[in-house]
Amino acid sequence: MTDRYDYRTLSVEQQGRLLAVTLNRPDSLNAVGDGMHEELEDFFYTVRDDASVGAILLTGAGRRAFSSGGDVKGMAAAADGGGEAISDAMRVGKLLGKAKRLVTNLLEVEQPIVCSVRGYALGLGATIALFCDIVFAADEAVFADTHVDIGLVAGDGGAIIWPLLLPVNTAKYYLLTGERITGKKAAELGLVVKSFPDDELDDAAHKVADRLANGPALATRWTKTSVNKVLRERANLLLDTSLLLEGATMVSEDHREATAAFVERRSPAFRGR
Repeated sequence: MTDRYDYRTLSVEQQGRLLAVTLNRPDSLNAVGDGMHEELEDFFYTVRDDASVGAILLTGAGRRAFSSGGDVKGMAAAADGGGEAISDAMRVGKLLGKAKRLVTNLLEVEQPIVCSVRGYALGLGATIALFCDIVFAADEAVFADTHVDIGLVAGDGGAIIWPLLLPVNTAKYYLLTGERITGKKAAELGLVVKSFPDDELDDAAHKVADRLANGPALATRWTKTSVNKVLRERANLLLDTSLLLEGATMVSEDHREATAAFVERRSPAFRGR
């Protein structure tokens, strides 16, 4: 742990010029809840100005998940009127502001980010992974944008990154259906760079991250900055609209039904409203 990165839900360890960051809620499949969203926003904002960091290696704690995405139980409580006593408009506006900051802060990190995915990378978890610069996965990892499964628009980044990594109609298929893809299939499609047998993943990711951390920093940072203009322009084009539409679905009956069904362990009955 470094003094500069003192978090509850993230484990941060500096190894020379390599910063190893772990999403650290393994009992919850590293779901982005309990303050993790805010800590990720802060981390990505802070690390870009850290001259001691040449590259970042991002992983998830445990062997079951990189991240299962948003906290669906928390969404269920909010959709049912539980939690903080504020209006739907204020609640949704607050959530969407946070979502925009997370994507924006992640795209502004100049250091290369290598992401190592084992287990589930779902919804927001998949978005965070795929916005990284080099993504390696275990052969049996599972990727999916599951927003539609809980009655939400894939607004917090999925609509941006999937069509950049896949042919547009292929991306729409996976975004509209929420169908899951193994790490091996993701590599074949070009969604991730490579997949590996589980016992080879850590070494492969660490080797590349260490190489980038100790390489020519200005060249790697500014090459990434140049390429990321494409991502930033796409985010500028889509993010406000996609988040606005996601916000609209957050107060829909379908979302309320989907989150209730998740908590009650049953199939949802969608009504299209």
